[in-house]
Amino acid sequence: MRPDGFHVYDTTLRDGAQREGISYSVHDKLQVARLLDGYGVGFIEGGWPGALPKDTEFFQRARKELNLVNAELVAFGATRKAGVDVAADPQVQALVESGAPVITLVAKSDVRHVREALKTTLEENESMVRDTVRYLVANGRRVFVDMEHFFDGYKHDPEYGVRLVIAAAESGADVSVLCDTNGGMLPSGISVIVADVLRRTGARLGIHCQDDTGCAVANSVAAVEAGVTHVQCTANGYGERTGNADLFVVVPNLQLKLGIDCIPPECLAETSRVAHAIAEIANIAPDTHQPYAGVSSFAHKAGLHASALKVDASLYNHIEPAQVGNIQRVLVTEMAGRASVEMKGKELGYDLSADPARVSRVVEQVKDLESKGWTFEAADASFELLLLRDSGLDQRFLVESWRTIVEQDETGRVRTEATVKVHANGTRIISTAEGNGPVNALDRALRSAVVQFYPELEGLELTDYKVRILDARPGQGPGTAAVTRVLVGTTDGSDEWSTVGVHENVIAASWRALEDALVYGLAKGQGSDT
Repeated sequence: MRPDGFHVYDTTLRDGAQREGISYSVHDKLQVARLLDGYGVGFIEGGWPGALPKDTEFFQRARKELNLVNAELVAFGATRKAGVDVAADPQVQALVESGAPVITLVAKSDVRHVREALKTTLEENESMVRDTVRYLVANGRRVFVDMEHFFDGYKHDPEYGVRLVIAAAESGADVSVLCDTNGGMLPSGISVIVADVLRRTGARLGIHCQDDTGCAVANSVAAVEAGVTHVQCTANGYGERTGNADLFVVVPNLQLKLGIDCIPPECLAETSRVAHAIAEIANIAPDTHQPYAGVSSFAHKAGLHASALKVDASLYNHIEPAQVGNIQRVLVTEMAGRASVEMKGKELGYDLSADPARVSRVVEQVKDLESKGWTFEAADASFELLLLRDSGLDQRFLVESWRTIVEQDETGRVRTEATVKVHANGTRIISTAEGNGPVNALDRALRSAVVQFYPELEGLELTDYKVRILDARPGQGPGTAAVTRVLVGTTDGSDEWSTVGVHENVIAASWRALEDALVYGLAKGQGSDT
């Protein structure tokens, strides 16, 4: 288990699961728990046993199926109910029966919530905290107490929350967690209140921040700088409303910027991988612009940046990307200069430094094409084909013409057919195929025509297809007269690549991206220096 000097506490499986659109199965929760343990967090909050059947099952299965190395499993629940003996409260018993070595209790710390939501007295609420903490400690559990609505309550009554922190500590709780439940705080306010509570109580404090002001990460870091030694987060910032403090941003900030030993150093390099793996389980597309873990975190577009990066990567990277398992990327766009093209070429395995004329030609092509709607940011394969065509690409096949037919019969059935005429290996081939749409039919017809000469194309599969309507060209009118950009994703089972096509006609744009996808599949590595 991790040293106890500083706690990274993850609540993805409970608080994070409250995000709209997330619904973990028990199997999902076990998978996420293993990923979080591998990332090196100290505590994994598994859910609320006794309140939710799925969470009860999770703890039952976790005892048999989870072999945690870095983390301890935590069960979440409430203090005893008002007027109920702690030993007779079924939810408290469910916490004990969960088998979790650590229990986190939620307690109301705002006098308004105590009186209006719990409908009890301030004295009884304090007794509920004391009784439940003592009972769980007596049953061999380590106890943390989440002081719900602490910051809002402090602003209304700065004494009562402090009183509860002292009560929890005196009863045996290891940590009192100050919760910005409504997410309305800013870093300066967090710092002042945490410092005051720490001075007045001497208790070990934690922080739990929601992101309603967009400050959950900043508020968490501010709390740590003010003295808390326990920080609660969720993977990718998942959580109710706008979410929680993002584990994969908070941890690198604390470890790399403040020098706090949060997780094992070797685990930090798993940041990007684990962030994306959990996103897949949650069935949510990874945030491309997520700090540290996002694919755009170290992506540079401006030519000025690329010029400096050639000299020293640290001039425009705040850390070495590999520290969090990410990579630096150079984006080739209309903003590209010579340095951008050179660095992108190097990234793809081409040394262009000794051929300035080639670099100049490619720069001009990129700028010309992007002015017409093309984009190479998400289409590395199309950019590589620019390089190859400039140096004399062996095309392998040439397309004479293509056409598609889409018809609907009287029953409503839609039929799509495509015909392509291709020259390959000295032979003219005419191929016709049907598909579930024009692009699928064209793909089948083209591959059918050339696969006899290039059997490696048999294993290619289209993985993605995106259409973007760009602004209409002057004088052509809006809407259906606009230029269309199509991005096609393709895989051969080991590599995946993207190609782009642009045209006023969506089928023609699709064809350009599709043809390039197959051309690239045959040309991969042709002319590369690696």
